[in-house]
Amino acid sequence: MGKNIMFQGTGSSVGKSLLTAGLCRILFNRGYSVAPFKSQNMALNSFITKEGKEMGRAQVVQAEAAGIEPSVEMNPILLKPTSHVGSQVIIEGKVYGNLNAKAYQKEKIHLKKRVHQIYQQLSEKYEAVIIEGACSPAEINLREHDLVNMGLAEMVDAPVILIGDIDRGGVFASIYGTVMLLEPEERQRIKGFVINKFRGDLEILKPGIRMMEEKIGIPCLGVMPYDHFIIEDEDSVTSRFEGKGTGKAAGLTTLTGEKSKEDTASIKIGVIKLPYISNFTDFTPLEMEKNVELTYIQDPKDCEDLDLLIIPGSKNTLHDRHFLINQGFDEKIYRQVKKGTMVMGICGGYQILGRTLRDDHKVESDVAEINGLGLLDINTVMEKEKTTRQITGRSPLFQQESSTEINGYEIHMGKTTRNEGAKAWITLSDGSQDGSVDQSRQIFGTYLHGIFENDDFRRDLLGHLEICKDKRGIYREMDRNRVTDDPGLSFKDLKNQEYNRLAAMMEEHLDMDALLKIIGW
Repeated sequence: MGKNIMFQGTGSSVGKSLLTAGLCRILFNRGYSVAPFKSQNMALNSFITKEGKEMGRAQVVQAEAAGIEPSVEMNPILLKPTSHVGSQVIIEGKVYGNLNAKAYQKEKIHLKKRVHQIYQQLSEKYEAVIIEGACSPAEINLREHDLVNMGLAEMVDAPVILIGDIDRGGVFASIYGTVMLLEPEERQRIKGFVINKFRGDLEILKPGIRMMEEKIGIPCLGVMPYDHFIIEDEDSVTSRFEGKGTGKAAGLTTLTGEKSKEDTASIKIGVIKLPYISNFTDFTPLEMEKNVELTYIQDPKDCEDLDLLIIPGSKNTLHDRHFLINQGFDEKIYRQVKKGTMVMGICGGYQILGRTLRDDHKVESDVAEINGLGLLDINTVMEKEKTTRQITGRSPLFQQESSTEINGYEIHMGKTTRNEGAKAWITLSDGSQDGSVDQSRQIFGTYLHGIFENDDFRRDLLGHLEICKDKRGIYREMDRNRVTDDPGLSFKDLKNQEYNRLAAMMEEHLDMDALLKIIGW
C-alpha cells in the first residue's frame, strides 16, 4: 500500500484542489509516482476518460499535474446538481440515478465500503495518494457516514493538512473553529495548517500565526501568497463569472505571449451564464487568448456588440431554456443574429439552438417539451441512457479548402435529429457525424466538450471571426488558421507551465521537508 496525505479545508474554495494539484506536480518532479483521490466530488464540470467513464475535472487536472492518465478510481463518486435539493449521482463513472439529498445520505451507508475498496486499489498502484477533502470537516450534521473528510481520513489512516483562506477574512477564526468542532481523535490527525491567498506583509501576520499554533497545538506549514493560475476551476465557486476576461489576470502569460497593458482584445466572445451551466472549463483556452475578451453574460443587454455568442452546456437543459425565455434573452439573440453575430451551442446549448426539446422520461426535469430558439433545424429527445465517450473528428467549417482535426468528449442524455435546413458539422472517426450548422454557416453547434483545447481549431475560429469583422487587417486570408504570426504556446504546454509555476511557489512558501516527513518520506 502506498503512503498518503490529505488536504482538508475550513470551507469551500479555500484552495484544496489547487494545492493538491501543486503537491502532485512537486512529487512528480521529484520522481515519485503519485495519484490524486477525492472520494466524492460535487461539480458540474466533468470529464470522460478513455474508457468512456465520467469523473470530476478537478481530479483530471490533478492527474495531469501528476503526469498520469485520469481514472475514475481517482473520483469514484460524482454528484451533478440538477436542482437545489437533488443531484445526478455518478458512481465509478456511470449514472446511478437522480437522488435528493436525503436519499443520497442513506446510500452513503453502502457506498463507504466501496470507496474504501477503490482507494486501496489505487493505493496499490502508486507510491503515494494525495487526497482532497470536500468543503469542511466541521460540518457536524454530516459526520455520520462521512466518506469524504475525517471519515475517509480514518478509513485510510491519512494525516491531514488543514487549509484556511485569508482572502475572504476571518482565517484564524475559521481554522480555530474547524479544529474545535472536531472530535479529539480527529484533531490528532491534523499535522499542520496552511494559510492560503495572502496579500500583504508577512511579518504583520506572524504574531497571529504563533498565537494560533499555541491555541490549537498544530504547526503552520506555510503561507501561500495570493496569485492567479491558469488551472481549471472545480465547480461554480469561481471568480470567472464576475467580469470580463477574468482569465487574463495582469502579468499572466497567455497562449500568444505576455499580455501588456497596451494590449486590447479585438475579438469579443460572450458565454451565457445559465443557472445550471456545466463544463464551463470548455472556455478556459479562449480566456487565455491574448486577442480575446470573454464575458460570462447574465443580463440580455450584454449580448450586444459580440463577435461570437456561445450557449454552453447545461445539467438541466429544459430548465435553462425556460431561464432564457423568462429573462428575455430570445429577443436579444435574434437581434444579434440579424446583425451578423455568430452563435454557437455546446451540448445542452446545442440542443437549445434547435426547434424542440422533449423529455418524455423526465430525465432532467418534469417539463415534457419546450420550444428551442429555432436557429438550427434540429430536434432533440432526452434518452434514459447517457452518451459518454472520447472521440476525434474533422471539421471544414472555417476553412472550406481543408479540414481541422478535433478531439473532444461527449456527455449528454439527448439524441438530436437534423432536418432539411441543417447540415452535419463534424465527421467523427467512427464514421458518424456530430453537430449541425445552418445554411449561412453563422449558427452552429456540437456535442463535443473540450473543443477549444484543439489549438488549430481554436485559432482557425478566431481568425475567421477576425476576417468577418474586418478590423485592422491583422489576419491574412492565407494565414487565418493562426491568431497571430507567432501562435505561441499550445494549450497543453501552457497548462504544464502553470503546474510547474504552482509547484515552484509551493516549494518556496511551504515547509516541504515537513510535508514529506508527514507523508512518510
